[in-house]
Amino acid sequence: MKLTPGKLAGLKAVSNDRGVIAAAAMDQRGSLQKSLAKERGSEITDAMMEEFKSLVAEVLTPHASAILLDPEWGLPASRKRAKNAGLLLAYEKTGYDKTGPGRLPDLLDNWSVRRLKEAGADCCKILLYYTPFDPKNVNDIKHAWVERIGDECRAVDIPFFLEFVGYEEGADEKGFEYAKKKPDIVIGSMKEFSKDRYGVDVLKVEIPVNMKFVEGVKVFAGQKAYSKKEAIDLFHKAAGVVSKPFIYLSAGVSNAEFTETLELAAETGVKFNGVLCGRATWKDGIPVYAKQGAAAFRKWLETEGVNNIKNVNSRLKAATSWHSIYEVEPALAGA
Repeated sequence: MKLTPGKLAGLKAVSNDRGVIAAAAMDQRGSLQKSLAKERGSEITDAMMEEFKSLVAEVLTPHASAILLDPEWGLPASRKRAKNAGLLLAYEKTGYDKTGPGRLPDLLDNWSVRRLKEAGADCCKILLYYTPFDPKNVNDIKHAWVERIGDECRAVDIPFFLEFVGYEEGADEKGFEYAKKKPDIVIGSMKEFSKDRYGVDVLKVEIPVNMKFVEGVKVFAGQKAYSKKEAIDLFHKAAGVVSKPFIYLSAGVSNAEFTETLELAAETGVKFNGVLCGRATWKDGIPVYAKQGAAAFRKWLETEGVNNIKNVNSRLKAATSWHSIYEVEPALAGA
């Protein structure tokens, strides 16, 4: 597979020298606003959202290959990022349509891929709630939606990152019963969106198991959904269905759990191409900002936050470059 010049330039901009994506994520909107408001005990203003994101970008991007932000509150933060860090911008509205079944997505009203690129984006990112087991009429809507965005990204010649998050209507997605179904949901989603018709350049994927239910790991919570060997087999099965680069998302777990997950991924030997990691680096700073303000949060980020991102980075030695997937010569990739 060959990349067009714009897509190649965009992927290089968000990768490190090794061709690995070591990106920070700070595009949380509704969930972040709610978490901050809960800790603060009062409403969170637009200025506070911008300040929180700007501090994360300023302090953490010297240690990241890129940062993912949203165009609603994240543009001031994008100007605070380190020179070495590329920029991904989110194109979807926060949350999903709650008026009917299927968690249908929507795009930001006054943005287009062209406008995201004009705002400085090196890559465009979309989040989609998805399960292969939804009714066909629901998934047809989602498939067409992703196809449209893929075509828009092709037209503007910018890389398309698709993040899909599995779910089951009425289920506790952090619970034991869902944990047993999660591998099939993740693997089925990875297989579907690897198809060329969608125009996805990098898949941002969930870990195919819930680590809390893997017997024999440190974060095991006592109830077994899979043995460690079964978990390792599922990592391989998931990696085996994709032809595109894929990176892992942290899905809101703790830094300790995410770093142990990456250690297990390394042990399996699967060829993942990096991470887009958000809350595992900065979420414990939410009460600090809400209760003590910006200066205290900056101090927290400079110590705990940097420590968290370094923990993740140190586990990325096992990640492999996307260069060979897109037939890029290493010399050209560094040009």
